[in-house]
Order: sequence, then structure tokens, then C-alpha cells
Amino acid sequence: MKSKKQEEENEDSELQEASSAMIRIFGTTLGGILLFAIEIVQIVVIAAAIIIPVRFFLVQPFYVRGASMEPSYYDREYLLIDEISYRFAEPHRGDVIVFRYPRDTSEFFIKRIIGLPGDTVDVKGGKVIVTNEENAAGVILEEEYTDHIVTTNDTHVKLNPDEYFLLGDNRSASLDSRSFGPVKKEYIVGKVWLRGLPISEFSMFEGPVYDEIVSEQIN
Repeated sequence: MKSKKQEEENEDSELQEASSAMIRIFGTTLGGILLFAIEIVQIVVIAAAIIIPVRFFLVQPFYVRGASMEPSYYDREYLLIDEISYRFAEPHRGDVIVFRYPRDTSEFFIKRIIGLPGDTVDVKGGKVIVTNEENAAGVILEEEYTDHIVTTNDTHVKLNPDEYFLLGDNRSASLDSRSFGPVKKEYIVGKVWLRGLPISEFSMFEGPVYDEIVSEQIN
């Protein structure tokens, strides 16, 4: 039985013999070029074997279009979307997600999760109010990420077990659940993981902690 060292020595010997044979057949210059080309192909194949699964199953690039998520994300910023987390855990309030527009699934939108399955969401008086089992009287969300932009278009919706209420941070310039209604989980692609471009704005996504910023109880 050959040891690991002997197997490695045999592989090196076989590679050297193959290289020598190629040089004998094609000449020193052409043989060297062919060897270099083969090495490049090997590198490309190995890189593709790593990158393709990551690209299609783990993360996906996304360019922001428009102003609906300002001041959190701006037009033409380059984001990486985490596609794997929601296979093992449920979305959280405050997550910024990319999803397929329910009325045209060829389009992709980016919004923030405001209402979770089972919640009742009310938009009134410029504020967002969430009512659920934990907050039966309802609570006003203090949304610092909106830069104090008033939330217009009064809305009342009770979310089904597979539905989410989504809003853009720039409430005055966002087409969101106030217009097209709740979004089912099946349409969610993933959540924003990090901002890659511009380099000066490179950052990981950090969601708000609503338990600390939920304000007054609604009477």
C-alpha cells in the first residue's frame, strides 16, 4: 500500500512527464504557452466551482434603483443580498429585504419589513402603529431610519400567517404595501447583508432594535 507521500511523488512525476511530452511535441515556446493555458483553465474551473454556488444559492448582487430607501440606501448603490438565512429562520421586523414585485414578478423591489405575520398594521396621523398578541393595545414604531419623514396614506391591514407589510424608508417616494398590499413570503428573495459600493459607504446591515425604541401605548 502506497503512502500519501509516495502518491504525491507519483503525481508530481506524472505531471512532469506530461509537461515534458507536450514540450517535445509542440516545442519549447508553444508547449509552454499550452501549459500556461491549461493552468488558467484549471484555475477558472476551480473558481467557478466555488463562485457559482455562492452566487446562485447564498448571496446575490443587487443595485438600488430610485430613492425609496433613502436615507438608508441611495440610488445605484451596490448591495449583497443574503439568500440563505430565511431558509432557516423567519424574517424580523426592521430587516431590509429584496423581493419580487407581486404584480410583476420580473421586477425586484427593496423595502423594510414593518409588519410580521399575524400583526395588524395601521398607518394614521403620520405614524405606523402595530398591534399583535404582545402589544394588544398597539404601539407606535419610532422609526429613526426614516429621518422623521411623515408616513402618509392611511392604511389598515391584518396580516395573514404568510404575509409581511413592507415600507420604503423614504415614505414620500416609495411604492410599497400601502399601495400593493402585503407581500407573501414566497416572493422574498433575501435580506440585505452588506453594501459593497461605493467603497466609502461599505458597511454591514444592522437592523433596528424595536424593543428599545417602541414608544407610547395607544389608548
